Amino acid sequence: MAYIGREPQIGNFQVCDAISVVNGQAAYTMQVSSVNVSPETANHMLVSLNGVLQAPGSSYTVSGSTITFASNLVTGDVINFIHILGSVLDLGVPSDATVSTAKIVDGAVTSAKLASGTGGKVLQVVTATHSTTVTQTASSYATSGLSAAITPASTSNKVLVLTSSVVHTFADGQNSSGRRALVGLFRGTVSGTKLQEHYSGMNVASGTTSTFPQSWNTVAFSHLDSPSTTSAQTYTVGISGDGACDIAAQPDSDMSTITLLEVAG
Repeated sequence: MAYIGREPQIGNFQVCDAISVVNGQAAYTMQVSSVNVSPETANHMLVSLNGVLQAPGSSYTVSGSTITFASNLVTGDVINFIHILGSVLDLGVPSDATVSTAKIVDGAVTSAKLASGTGGKVLQVVTATHSTTVTQTASSYATSGLSAAITPASTSNKVLVLTSSVVHTFADGQNSSGRRALVGLFRGTVSGTKLQEHYSGMNVASGTTSTFPQSWNTVAFSHLDSPSTTSAQTYTVGISGDGACDIAAQPDSDMSTITLLEVAG
């Protein structure tokens, strides 16, 4: 918005530095922290001289950063304070140390506004579930169908990955002993970076059973990852057999879960 004359200065009320009176002088420079300041008008100030508030316009005038009293001051006069109000018609920029928690709308502060070193705070949470049965018979990783993606707000932030997968491990023949399958956690697809790996297996002595040996397990991962990027990151749970042992994730449509938490770095 355009203004005729000086544009209104809003908010951020200021108290000027102390001014020493000079005998026979009426004009003085106003400063805050040794920097010249210019009030919007004389009406946007509180001025105390010798303990008496002065009337703007008649007792003093303002031009830029200079205040001029109606008459010369003399030795013994004291300028108690000059308080610059800014625009009294607009809240504008809040004064320092005046904004309380109650004044901030929930969810309004983003991670980009957090100071460096404000670590450990959870900035966002992404969760997903999968309940479709997926079977892998080969001795290589395939997706279990469980995955989720998250986009970190800063390269210094970390991602806490929490998963819980229900798996069914079963031999592809009788007389099996110590057979095992694998469950892995990956950044990206199952051909990406392997972050953790657990076994899901069985131990059936040879010749003791006429049925195929099998077991049901819940495999969980807890991993704090440092992707060092602000690009979207996908985390995937994969399953792998070992040639003589097959594995199924979410057997009988059991539900597996994955939760991603962005943590301030």
